[in-house]
Amino acid sequence: MQPAPGGAPGAAASYYALYHFGTSGVAVAAATAVTHPLDVVKVRLQMQLAGQRGNLVGMGTIFTQMVQLEGPRSLYLGLAPALTRSVIYGGLRLGLYEPCKYVCNYAFGSTNFAFKFASGVIAGALATALTNPTEVLKVRSQMSTSRTSTIGVLKNIVEEEGIKALWKGVGPAMARAGCLTASQMATYDEAKQALLKWTPLEEGLQLHFMSSCIAGTASTLATAPIDMIKTRLMLQRECKGARVYRNGFHCAYQVVLTEGVTSLYKGGFAAFARLGPQTAITFVVCEKLRELAGMTAI
Repeated sequence: MQPAPGGAPGAAASYYALYHFGTSGVAVAAATAVTHPLDVVKVRLQMQLAGQRGNLVGMGTIFTQMVQLEGPRSLYLGLAPALTRSVIYGGLRLGLYEPCKYVCNYAFGSTNFAFKFASGVIAGALATALTNPTEVLKVRSQMSTSRTSTIGVLKNIVEEEGIKALWKGVGPAMARAGCLTASQMATYDEAKQALLKWTPLEEGLQLHFMSSCIAGTASTLATAPIDMIKTRLMLQRECKGARVYRNGFHCAYQVVLTEGVTSLYKGGFAAFARLGPQTAITFVVCEKLRELAGMTAI
């Protein structure tokens, strides 16, 4: 990392923090912009037959129905809050991972997989606790067919359900973000080290891509059920007397009871189709931006 102009230590630290969190946020936003249509499809799949058993419509059918009935623009519902969330949440989630890892190393003298996983859990949970309103706005917009603006959706939520509704589903969201960040970052970190040790690969695009593909697979398997529960809670409306789920555990119990265990993976393929490429794009772009900024690789 190059020192700030004038060589002032405080300025250098500020520049480093800006680059550290900025590169992470921009990388996640770039990945989100590319994969957003798959996120919309995933949310629609997760809300199928809520509270009922039955045959589920596939990802291709949902995609086709949305384009035919709502138009191609429907695939980008909620893009504004999604990008806003990506920059802030993504910057915090990835940016906090390394400081947490360094604290573990300082306190315990180790950065093995367990400490890397714990660092990811802390980073993801903190980032989500701060940015949950943007996630609520995103999923509400993705389920809307009225083309209401993001500001309009925000106004409706606050007027009809109160400010607290913006933190609806924050528990499962924090659990999902913690698992996502932990599985992504720890797996990516470990995969890179293993590939550098056991293969001829060196630091570069090929190594970053292969490591991120492994991380994307691991994170999808770990977070799909929590993501589905989080979506159900965020879309539940308090004001219309239709409250079905009391909390995350009750939601999981009701889903298993009324829809079957496999329903916890509703939208699982769409989640993988989105999270796999998103993870790859995020890490490849982030590593490149860090290189351009004169920072070390993750």
